[in-house]
Amino acid sequence: MKKIIIAGPCSVESKKQIEKISNFLAKKNIKYLRGGCFKPRTDPKSFQGLRELGVELLYNSAKKNNQKTVTEVLSIDQLKNNYDKIDVIQIGSRNMTNFELLKEIGKITKKDKKQILLKRGFSSTISEFLKAGEYIEQFGNKNIWYCLRGIRTFEQIDSDMKFTSDLSSILELKENHKKVLFDPSHSTGNSRYVVDISKAALLLGADGLIIEVHNNPKVARSDKDQQLTFKEFERLLKEITDLCK
Repeated sequence: MKKIIIAGPCSVESKKQIEKISNFLAKKNIKYLRGGCFKPRTDPKSFQGLRELGVELLYNSAKKNNQKTVTEVLSIDQLKNNYDKIDVIQIGSRNMTNFELLKEIGKITKKDKKQILLKRGFSSTISEFLKAGEYIEQFGNKNIWYCLRGIRTFEQIDSDMKFTSDLSSILELKENHKKVLFDPSHSTGNSRYVVDISKAALLLGADGLIIEVHNNPKVARSDKDQQLTFKEFERLLKEITDLCK
């Protein structure tokens, strides 16, 4: 499989949960395990993640299965304190315009060129997205995956989808010679659309996908509606096999 496939739960919730998901994904030859540990939530009363404990659980599960960890950090202290346990540093959509954070991440990763996954802000233009990447690149790390995760439009007034899937932006980013990942989970916010949107993204030239998978989405502590069950993820892999070659 030549395409990059990142998968895992929206949030790391417990040792048992992340180990079960990691083990399942490893059997499907998924090399990147994602899981939110520091959760930026709109509602301050919502689950905010297990924080450092979450990183530890994610790291331990991934290493047992020879996987790489993918998780978001919200501050430089969070990154510094967990640097050796994070293989791919995710910068979420809310922090795409946190320019001081971008600059510091560029400085910290300058030497080892650690992989960065930069998500597009849901109200940001493509030009702004590219400029955000330049804040990191200016310090010497161009090892960035540009991740499209849906944008907010007037469609959300009466749509079943949380965001509008910005599929056409794949073409613009590729014209700018960027490595592009697509997030079908956040761009739809609805698990029943994830498979078809994933196929569309790959057909348009995306270099990979980042997909939310949970052992029991109904009881997930965040974003339960958009996370695939194991069975649904198996169906997805089957349907994208030819597109990933």
